[in-house]
Amino acid sequence: MNVQFKKGVLELCVLVLISKKDQYGYELAQNISRRIDVAEGTLYPLLRRLTKEDYFTTYLVESTEGPSRKYYKLTEKGREYMLELVEEWKQFSCGVNELIGEGTDHE
Repeated sequence: MNVQFKKGVLELCVLVLISKKDQYGYELAQNISRRIDVAEGTLYPLLRRLTKEDYFTTYLVESTEGPSRKYYKLTEKGREYMLELVEEWKQFSCGVNELIGEGTDHE
């Protein structure tokens, strides 16, 4: 998949997944990777930025498999932002799909 496509939609995917369930970084990377090929290295800077912008809070949970895990939890501000992005995505993807349909109908 085109790298620019992924970059543009990754933030929305992260917000939506964490809105369903608090997750730690590696778990989130695995959940996204089931549908979109994404490197963990791309995800962590995004998580730090979204936390800094108060869209997430974090908390630590002890792990039996190693060090404590940092979980990300969506804030109310994050939920509002996610809903805005979802609406923008719907409008954007609808417009793109219409353009694609118009451009490929004659083939």
